[in-house]
Amino acid sequence: MPAPLPPGVQHRLAQTLGQWQQWQCEPPLPRAPELVEVLAAGRSNHALRVAAADSREFVVRIDGANPAAHGLNRNTEWRTLVDAHAAGLAPCPRYCNPDLGSLVCDYLPHDAQPRRDWAAVGRLLRAVHALPRRHHRLDLAERLLSYERLLAHRGLATGADFPPCREQALALLAAHPTATHDLVLCHNDLLAANRVCSGGRLWALDWEYAAMGSRWYDLAVVLHGDELDEAAGGTLLRAYLEREPQAAERERVHALGCVYRYLELLWYIVEQADAAFIARKRARLESHLARAAP
Repeated sequence: MPAPLPPGVQHRLAQTLGQWQQWQCEPPLPRAPELVEVLAAGRSNHALRVAAADSREFVVRIDGANPAAHGLNRNTEWRTLVDAHAAGLAPCPRYCNPDLGSLVCDYLPHDAQPRRDWAAVGRLLRAVHALPRRHHRLDLAERLLSYERLLAHRGLATGADFPPCREQALALLAAHPTATHDLVLCHNDLLAANRVCSGGRLWALDWEYAAMGSRWYDLAVVLHGDELDEAAGGTLLRAYLEREPQAAERERVHALGCVYRYLELLWYIVEQADAAFIARKRARLESHLARAAP
């Protein structure tokens, strides 16, 4: 039996399942799907696997954090999911209700023994960046500032409470601008938890941060968020670029990786993560800033 859900999540799940006739399924579902298991229950969202009477399975995502607080656009996410599914990069989206904070997509069963193939991740990112453009844009400087303002309003620690990190991260962002040129459709959160190998193919999940942005930042999120070593990172970059990365390109990815780590640190403070966890995130950021070019 699935683990008990928080009352608010349980209520919104029931409402989402109650809208089963509006799910975009062909053939139509015979009746409302039922909960099978809780896949994830994190700070951001709850992911729940549900099954229909005809054995079709879906993932229902219920918002945890307030999407507006993180600059998310659910309409952009839906349209991007439609395009990504058509390109063979993402599961098929079936239903979206921003008022309920719910999204439904097909469930992709995991391969029993998936390979850790960093070249495949590089090729997946390359395909993501070829998707149709959207109006929604990620402005990293504005996103950082919005988190700092939110934290200041709450009376919590902000970047001003650890000035060396903040100043270095902002200086690196200024040296490697991401919001003014060469923008592509980016996933912006293609970490291991948001990738699945199913049917021998690599798929991208959870497109809620999708927006126009810098390909170099999208690469940096994976390299830094998944803690890739030099060999793995080189494999990913070569597959993405289809050539050997230049020294300046490696430097840019590392610099924007530091910006990502600073943004991640603020995100966890916003979500009021454990103090020891936040301290580890800050130490990791400081370590990477120490290796960044001035």
